[in-house]
Amino acid sequence: MSSRRITVRLRLTLVYGSLFFLAGVALVVVNYYVVQRTLHQPPRIVLGAPLTSHPLPPSAEEITRTVAEMKDQYRTTVMSSLVRWSLMAVAIVGVAGLAIGWIVARRVLAPLHTMTEAARRLSESTLHERIALDGPRDELRDLADTFDSMLERLDRAFDGQRRFVANASHELRTPLAINRALLQVSMTAPDLPPRIRTVGTELLAANARQERLIEGLLLLAQSERELTERRPVDLAELAEMALTSVPEADADLRSAPASGDPVLLERMIGNLLDNAVKYNDERALVVLRTLRDERGSVVTVENTGRAVPSGRVEDLFEPFRRLDRDRTGSADGAGLGLSIVRAIARAHRGSAEACPRPGGGLVVTVRLPSG
Repeated sequence: MSSRRITVRLRLTLVYGSLFFLAGVALVVVNYYVVQRTLHQPPRIVLGAPLTSHPLPPSAEEITRTVAEMKDQYRTTVMSSLVRWSLMAVAIVGVAGLAIGWIVARRVLAPLHTMTEAARRLSESTLHERIALDGPRDELRDLADTFDSMLERLDRAFDGQRRFVANASHELRTPLAINRALLQVSMTAPDLPPRIRTVGTELLAANARQERLIEGLLLLAQSERELTERRPVDLAELAEMALTSVPEADADLRSAPASGDPVLLERMIGNLLDNAVKYNDERALVVLRTLRDERGSVVTVENTGRAVPSGRVEDLFEPFRRLDRDRTGSADGAGLGLSIVRAIARAHRGSAEACPRPGGGLVVTVRLPSG
C-alpha cells in the first residue's frame, strides 16, 4: 500500500502499535538474557549419604554427569517456555494495543473528520455554515476557527459577486439598448446622407458586438455559480429546442436524462451549435447527438472547418481565446462560447472536452451525470 493511500488514523495506529511491539520484543530479549545468565551460574549441589538399597554407591563422575544432564534439560525447558509465553504475551498485548490505538485515533481525529465533511459539502449555497468546533484551544481548534474565517470571507466575496452580476446586468444592458434604439430611429430618416448611413450601420454592428460580449460575460458569471435548484431534464428535448435556431444541423437525438437548470443547459447546447456554425467552412456539416451510456448523459456536436492542432484544443475553452489568437473581438463572436459551455457543464458536475475532427473541424463532447 502506497503512503498516499494510508490514512492519518492508520498511520498513527501503525506508529504507536509498532512502538509497542518493539518494546515487547525488547522486553523478551532482556528477559531471555537475564534468565540465561542466571541459569548458567554453577549450581550448588550437596550430596547426601549413599543409598543403602544400591549395592554400589555412584561415583563422583556419574553424579556430575547426571547433574549436568539434568541442568541442561532444565535450562532448555525453562528457555523454551520463556520464549513461547513471552511471544504469546507480546502478540496478545500488541493486538490489544492496536485495537485501543485505533479507537483512540478515531477520537483524536474526530475534529478533522468534521472539518473534512464540511469542506466536502461546501458550495455557494452552504457558505453560511460554520464548523464551530468545541473543545480546548489546541491545534485542531485553531484549524477549525481558521477554516470558519475563510468561509466567512468566501461568503462575503460570493455575495458581492452576486450583487455585481445583478447590477451589471442592468447598468450595462440598458445603455446599449438605448443606443441601439437611437441608432435605429436615426437610420430611418429618408434624407440621411449615405456616409452617415454607413457610419450608423457600423455603429449598430459595434453595438451588437458589445451586447453579445456583455451577455456572454454575464452568462459566464452566472454559469460559474453553484446551482441552487435542480430539475430533471432530458437533454434530447433541450437539444430539439436549440435546433430551431440551426435548422441546417443534422441530429441524432436519443434520451439523455440529467438534472439541473433547463435554461442553462439549453443555452449550453445552443452555444455548441452557434460555435459549430460560426467556425464552419464550405462543407457546412454540423451534427448534434445526444445519448446515455454507462458513464452518464452525453451531448456531442461535430462540425467541419479548418484543421485544429491537438495542442491548441484546450486553449479554445479559455475566455477570449481563438485559433488565430485574436482577443479584440470580431463580428463572429466574443470568444466566450466554449468557455460558457464548460462553465455550465462544471456547474452541473459534468465535463466538457474537445478533440480535432479528422479532415478538419472539431468534436465537442459534454458529459453530465444521469438524472
